[in-house]
Amino acid sequence: MNERRKYPRLEKNLPIKLKQTPDKDFDIATETTNISASGTYCAVTKSIKPMTKLKLILLIPIHKSKVKKIRKINCQGVVVRKEKNENNKKFPYRIGIFFNEIDNQDRKFLRSYINSFFRKDQNN
Repeated sequence: MNERRKYPRLEKNLPIKLKQTPDKDFDIATETTNISASGTYCAVTKSIKPMTKLKLILLIPIHKSKVKKIRKINCQGVVVRKEKNENNKKFPYRIGIFFNEIDNQDRKFLRSYINSFFRKDQNN
């Protein structure tokens, strides 16, 4: 199968908060299933239709000098895929989100964060 992704995708659970735009009827706190510099895939508590615009807050852990910090990334995305998650009653849906508005510095940070995991794998 031919891989069409522009950026590598990392299987990683990171905290994420979703809010419909313009400020509509839901606020969902969940975790990513996987993430790239162009989007994420996550389980959610309600059905969200494709093409729904979302505000996102990603919380990315940073480990520097034995101090753990969190980098907060605010961006916007669009739901590009929705699937039923039959095996999970708490989060019965999964959605794919494309980041359509993200600061260049935040995208660069995400790329660096994700790539650091692939470099670790190559060094082992």
